[in-house]
Amino acid sequence: MSGIYIHIPFCKQACHYCDFHFSTSMKKKDEMVLALAKEIALRKNEFQDEVVETIYFGGGTPSILEVSDLKLLIDAVYSNYNVTENPEITVEANPDDLSEERILALHHLKVNRLSIGIQSFFEEDLKVMNRAHNVEEAKNCLAFAKQYFDNITIDLIYGMPNMSNERWLQNIETALSYNIPHISSYALTVEPKTALHSFIQKGIIPPLNDEVAQEHFHLLVDKLEEEGFIHYELSNFGKENYFSKNNSSYWLGKKYIGIGPSAHSYNGIKRSWNVSNNTLYLKSMAENQLPSESETLTLTDRYNEYIMTGLRTIWGVSLDRIESEFGKTYLDYLNQQAAKYIEDHLLYIDEAVLRTTKSGKFLSDGIASDLFLLNLE
Repeated sequence: MSGIYIHIPFCKQACHYCDFHFSTSMKKKDEMVLALAKEIALRKNEFQDEVVETIYFGGGTPSILEVSDLKLLIDAVYSNYNVTENPEITVEANPDDLSEERILALHHLKVNRLSIGIQSFFEEDLKVMNRAHNVEEAKNCLAFAKQYFDNITIDLIYGMPNMSNERWLQNIETALSYNIPHISSYALTVEPKTALHSFIQKGIIPPLNDEVAQEHFHLLVDKLEEEGFIHYELSNFGKENYFSKNNSSYWLGKKYIGIGPSAHSYNGIKRSWNVSNNTLYLKSMAENQLPSESETLTLTDRYNEYIMTGLRTIWGVSLDRIESEFGKTYLDYLNQQAAKYIEDHLLYIDEAVLRTTKSGKFLSDGIASDLFLLNLE
């Protein structure tokens, strides 16, 4: 089973923390939608032996498109690929786009999963982030969405400047009050060349505090696990049968095609990525050329990726797979590097699978990087 990711490179305004590829100009929206549909068709041979299990509209802000645009793109996938009977079709959406009328229209499409960028239920947080919606819109859209969609996930951001533990817990409680079956939650990070980076440098916003973020993370984990959520990936919590199939396929190393400017693809051996420029993307597609670069992953690259994704998930890193797929040298190196983290109770081995402990989860990316092998080839 494989997936198709479609990047919609438009937003109403730029969130202060975001470094994803997007444009706030909608002038070329119609041209872009047709170009995306063309790329979907041009790349069908890449998946001629695959069954598409997930279709994911990310961005940018996919909900900024007309429902007819989304329908055109979904139809393009069905026309060119072998799609499973009941695929997971997700649309990322902002609350200000989700009127009851729009939610109902999405419901009548094949869309069966909404990913809603709530981020916070406090106006002061939304203003710091420069989000396009307000708290009332966030709450209204969730009430409407629950009437028409069973499979809903929301995003929340922790580690905000001046966010107390009490306010963070209120955010979680408010989310839980809507009986949402999946929550993705991320620590606010400062990316270079973002407005947030500039504001912190100028002293307009206080620097972020890693200890506060870590405390918020553990509060989140404890609260959601109390409520029956499974912490199946570092930033993702789902009720049983509500894990994101799209994102899980990335972490489990399945194949996927990324459509649109800046989108990435992976076929198990090669990784490719499209140009992060709307004008250049449109020009290439007009000439029926794929605007992408690619790299063939070495055995060491694939080992490092497996370590990174495995330690972030409940599935962990299979020591048997390390030995069979990468060889004894890699296994010996992994055991050697992991020993100190096992001793410090940040990692543990259970039935030949290496996993993070509860206290090690927040640190999993840093631990993984120390288990990477820089060069063996």
